[in-house]
Amino acid sequence: MNIDEIEMWVLSADRRLLLMRAIRHSRVVKASEVARRTDRSIQNISRAIKECEELELMECITPEKHTWKKYMLTDQGRHVLRELEKHKMI
Repeated sequence: MNIDEIEMWVLSADRRLLLMRAIRHSRVVKASEVARRTDRSIQNISRAIKECEELELMECITPEKHTWKKYMLTDQGRHVLRELEKHKMI
């Protein structure tokens, strides 16, 4: 996928868009924190995180943990976020 396709992919699901909005103000996030801030279920946000991990937009920085994992944007994720902000999509 090119950057434009990834942007459209993010925008095509509210859960992914909410996740990107939430992480732009935090260097590291947990699914439970994003869920609380966005009034979504933890399962919904966890799914968005998993989807973003699959496209290498996010990575888990605590993979040894089974719960309360922490995630951050990858370089590609930061690039996508900057592009979304530049186009005022988030």
